[in-house]
Amino acid sequence: MKTRDLVLGAAAAWFALGLTMACAQPADLTTVPKVPDSFKPKKTAWGDPDLRGTWPIDHLNGTPLQRDPKYGERVFLTDEEFAERSKFISAAQSGYEKEEQSNKIGIGHWAEMGQANRRTSLIVSPSNGRLPELTEEGKRRSALMRSSWRRGQPFDWVTDFDSWDRCITRGLPASMFPFQYNNGMRIFQAPGVVALNMEMIHETRIIPTDGRPPIPGRIRNWLGESRGHWENGNTLVVETTNLRSGPSVTNVGTIGSPRENDMPISEDARIVERFTMTGADSIVYEITYSDPVVFTAPWTARLDWQRNDKYGMFEYACHEGNVQIRNYITSSRAERAKKAGASQ
Repeated sequence: MKTRDLVLGAAAAWFALGLTMACAQPADLTTVPKVPDSFKPKKTAWGDPDLRGTWPIDHLNGTPLQRDPKYGERVFLTDEEFAERSKFISAAQSGYEKEEQSNKIGIGHWAEMGQANRRTSLIVSPSNGRLPELTEEGKRRSALMRSSWRRGQPFDWVTDFDSWDRCITRGLPASMFPFQYNNGMRIFQAPGVVALNMEMIHETRIIPTDGRPPIPGRIRNWLGESRGHWENGNTLVVETTNLRSGPSVTNVGTIGSPRENDMPISEDARIVERFTMTGADSIVYEITYSDPVVFTAPWTARLDWQRNDKYGMFEYACHEGNVQIRNYITSSRAERAKKAGASQ
């Protein structure tokens, strides 16, 4: 979460690479440009590429995860479409000022809308920019999932809520995509290890890069178990397995995501990420997710990260005062009791 000064500072500093360019309309609207690989970042004292810093992804909030079918296989917006998105983003950004003028605090003080860019979706593969179809087993597991976002669902116990409802985790890969607030990402490094601290829920991913063997498959973690290695002197490659079932693969808070947080994670889920430094203040982040139990094909998303070491990461205080679980259950039971009484 950021102050108004940081909002303006990020807007002034933000400049997109080939995938999020906000300037001229690309000649080819359907091709994903190759990730630049010529930049060589400075090294840490122990010789690894130095990715350390703060890399908030708030500027991407407003870029949909999935592509609207009307864009077909177009990766970029036309000039006219970009002008329309810019108008939408500007209107959303004005919420803070409108609430200040009316002397009230609401979602305008809470949400942190990003900057308009030309990307039609964060997903770049499949070529239609959308999540692949679920398998029959994926559909079966999806139907069993519970969440405060599921329409018409009753609530009787904590198991009727997902892990983010309960302030436990968004899980992976959902935690790596933008939301309307708490978009801070901070990278720390030490010999043989990279740590990625996420502002949302203040989780930290620990990524060994020292070649240690994987842990047994029976051990399952909310954020899985990651192993990393370096390529080309500028890229951190991370493979994550041992993901725990429970969270949804996607989160409704990311624009363009499925609306009911019902994309299941199976024991066969696997994530491969690439963090490529393309400049002193830029990283191209790519994530490929595969789960043959749930999805009929793998899918890949690509995000451009921008350094902002002035970004302030605030405490994420949720679980200590999370009374909404009880409120949902109480109101759900009262509503059903009222309906039952009316039908008698």
